Amino acid sequence: MRVLTWNLFHGRAVPEQPRPLLDEFAAAIAGWDWDLALLQEVPPWWPQPLAAASSADQRHVLTSRNVGLALRRALATRRPDIVKSSGGGANAILVRPAAGTITAHATHRLRLRPERRFVHAVQLDGALWVANIHAQVRPHSLTRADLSLAGAAVRRWAGDQPTVFGGDCNVEDPRVDGFTDAGGHRVDRVLVRGGLRPLGEARVLERPHGLSDHAPVVVTMKKL
Repeated sequence: MRVLTWNLFHGRAVPEQPRPLLDEFAAAIAGWDWDLALLQEVPPWWPQPLAAASSADQRHVLTSRNVGLALRRALATRRPDIVKSSGGGANAILVRPAAGTITAHATHRLRLRPERRFVHAVQLDGALWVANIHAQVRPHSLTRADLSLAGAAVRRWAGDQPTVFGGDCNVEDPRVDGFTDAGGHRVDRVLVRGGLRPLGEARVLERPHGLSDHAPVVVTMKKL
């Protein structure tokens, strides 16, 4: 099972490309080999077209700066680097058919300030749980508090079932009770529990067109 995690930088590129980049992001994600994709800082109107391009199902949760979303979308679509994160945000989980069928979706709000943060998770085929997080950036005391609260919520949902927990953890050494770090790149990590183990090292993928300020990372795992 291959798990991709990628922070989409609110649909922006480095250096700036003053145009909408949905097609480029969708083509990149669709072209990589993965079974589960954990995406953060996703423009709120992107999850469905990203999933469609990848022949995947999706679930997402809105995060911060989504009041007046129609106006934010109009501005962000034209010049994403002018509005930046003010274009609105979401986190999304994409599931390709090989990974299973989504049978449940759960969300838990971690905080309202300084930014609204969520953990959300899907259950596949009534068994495996897959959770996605974008933790608070700083101070790291808040980052680690988000990870701790998220871990508790996910353990409550999943019970003793195998669980994948990943995303933009905003620390390079995330510590979540009951989970083992299976690998990643810098702050973009995948953690596991319930008999799941990494199969080899995490792979950092090439970012076409300079998409995002984060590297996309794939972690392959197996169940013991």
